[in-house]
Amino acid sequence: GLKVYVVYSPTLVTAPGGAGRWPLHSDVEVTVALNGPSSTVNDNKVSGRRRDTRKRGQRLALWAISLEADTSRNGVVESNATNKTKWTWGPNGEGAILLVNCDRDGPSSGNMDNAYPYVRSHADLQDLSLVLLNTHGPAGVFSTHKLVLHTSVFDAGKVRVFHANGDSPPSNYEHVLGSDKLSYVVRSTDGRAQHTFYVEGLAFPDAGFKGLVSLHNLPATPVFTDTVVFRVAPWIMTPNTMKPLELFVCSIKEGHHPNQAFLKAIKVLAKKANCKLTICPEVENRGDRWIQDEIEFGYVQAPHKSFPVVFDSPRNRGLKEFPFKKILGPDFGYVTREPRDGYVSGLDSFGNLDVSPPVTVKGKQYPLGRILIGSSFPGSGNRRMAKVVRDFLYAQKVQPPVELYSDWLTVGHVDEFLTFVPAPNRKGFRLLLASPSACLKLFKEKQREGYGDAALFEGRVGRITVNDLLADTILHGDSKYVQSCIDWNRNILKRELGLSERDIIDIPQLFTLEGSTAMALFPDMVNMLVLGKHLGIPKPFGPIIHGECCLESQVRSLLEPLGLTCDFIDDFFSYHVLSGEVHCGTNVCRERFSFPWWNMIP
Repeated sequence: GLKVYVVYSPTLVTAPGGAGRWPLHSDVEVTVALNGPSSTVNDNKVSGRRRDTRKRGQRLALWAISLEADTSRNGVVESNATNKTKWTWGPNGEGAILLVNCDRDGPSSGNMDNAYPYVRSHADLQDLSLVLLNTHGPAGVFSTHKLVLHTSVFDAGKVRVFHANGDSPPSNYEHVLGSDKLSYVVRSTDGRAQHTFYVEGLAFPDAGFKGLVSLHNLPATPVFTDTVVFRVAPWIMTPNTMKPLELFVCSIKEGHHPNQAFLKAIKVLAKKANCKLTICPEVENRGDRWIQDEIEFGYVQAPHKSFPVVFDSPRNRGLKEFPFKKILGPDFGYVTREPRDGYVSGLDSFGNLDVSPPVTVKGKQYPLGRILIGSSFPGSGNRRMAKVVRDFLYAQKVQPPVELYSDWLTVGHVDEFLTFVPAPNRKGFRLLLASPSACLKLFKEKQREGYGDAALFEGRVGRITVNDLLADTILHGDSKYVQSCIDWNRNILKRELGLSERDIIDIPQLFTLEGSTAMALFPDMVNMLVLGKHLGIPKPFGPIIHGECCLESQVRSLLEPLGLTCDFIDDFFSYHVLSGEVHCGTNVCRERFSFPWWNMIP
């Protein structure tokens, strides 16, 4: 079972004939190989003789050591995997995947599972990635050698490794690597053995951390090493076009703006869409109705496991405790980012965070879409989303962010002027943009048709006729400015999402300037709730013509041909007069993408 190979240059060395001895030379390389593990230490020997000296030999033994993980990404740990030492993207890529264990499978009053240096339960174990250490070698080898599992100082803060102890429960698994533990001596036995380890992710990719971590095994005196590289699974957002699973809304009974009528309409819509509804009571929301601003839903995925993860914004108002105390739980994770200086602006609320459906831009595919962040006009130095939040979003890599201009709005959120709805053709969706120009055009048409005396806000507050609006030169100036701000974003979205004008629908909407920033004049219809084909749209209270609001009629004519159902919901006193709308007051956990994130090429 022992083979000797000689590499040489025929111009310098002459090969011996028959079974003669090989002449040694400085340009001769001798390689010795064994077919399989040795039965005893030093059970093989190669010898040579230098001229006029006694015979010298080298005793040899072979022992096989390997670290194995799911590097093929099929949910199975395979032996003798190749390319374990690097991580590559794409459908033909290789490399293991690690989940951040950020759910809570333990007691409901506890922290996230990865806050504890032990495995909490069998359910907790499912969130970890399996690693096998296989050894096969001669008797007595571990009397003179040690087998060590090792990770770097940097990686030790990102992972935790547990050694399974036979048939003992997971809570008895030994914590061997992570935090201040950089190496672990494996108690080895002679012959063939397999050691089972579970690896837990502690940190998402972020600024200064690309998401790659490595585990190594090596003898104390390095003779052989093996390495497995993991990539931590990113946090992934889900767009409006994904199937809704659970709708969240707050109940507000006290104060001047209760929302019980609004809740009744939301319940009807949720039932139509066959979507689970969770109502956050006032004792938990503490008077904070803006649940879209507090949280964003996404998920994490590995070949063996996936679960939703709620991203908690740093706005920290009445709903501050709700996501951690009530959403975090079994197979439902939690993540947050807080600015070190504690300063947050209105742009840090997650109504200012959205994601497109999958798009292709100049041949570049974004199968998980692109994140949209509202920001300030380039070079203005005004409000921006906190750097710690933006850094986190950029570091996930799989949904490269696009920064838009939203600081022209008083509240400053992207959901005030855009949304996406599913569509049966073209790209599978339409981008809806608020449009003052489309609204003024509609009102001018109604005026020419003889409906200039029809009024907005009938039965709400005041009364403004179409004639009054079209005669208001200040409103025209405001509309021209707002339209220019939206058109700036329109061009960015067309360029960065690969859209054409046929992919965009203009929704009539007017804004007025209060100082230097804009607010919706009537309930902002693009700030809608999308539940599959069912849309919960703020009721605009536009001019009534032939017994129907002309704004509602226009929106129906634009969206119903796409197979969508428009339900107009009265949020006037419960949300609109408080500077928000239906989308601001609701939030949806959606089904994850069927496309595995590791199959894309960032």
